[in-house]
Amino acid sequence: MTSTHKSMESTARTVQQASQFKRWGRKHPFVRYGLPLISLTVFGAVGLAHLIQGSKEVTKEKEDMEWEVVETTKALSRTGPVEGAYKPKKLSLEEELKALQQKVDINSYDYKPIPRPNEK
Repeated sequence: MTSTHKSMESTARTVQQASQFKRWGRKHPFVRYGLPLISLTVFGAVGLAHLIQGSKEVTKEKEDMEWEVVETTKALSRTGPVEGAYKPKKLSLEEELKALQQKVDINSYDYKPIPRPNEK
């Protein structure tokens, strides 16, 4: 037998198997359409659950790290936050406005035109 004869036989066999598979798919449409859809849905749900679990673990690690910081600074006691352990700075809008006005003088400025893209 020559190699071309063998390749023609294997091609014919492949075509025959493909036509049998198509016929089988027509006889059993659930296997052709339903099974892939259901498996995609199930595996997608499992994959999403895995990703969400990873996100929950990252969040838990961050919370644990924050708790360790609180424990090391002894900012909490059994009854609640310890007074004086952490005092946020009191902010007033008027003080912030005065500080900003001292930094920036809005009455004296230089006019600088913005170059257009085609003028470069």
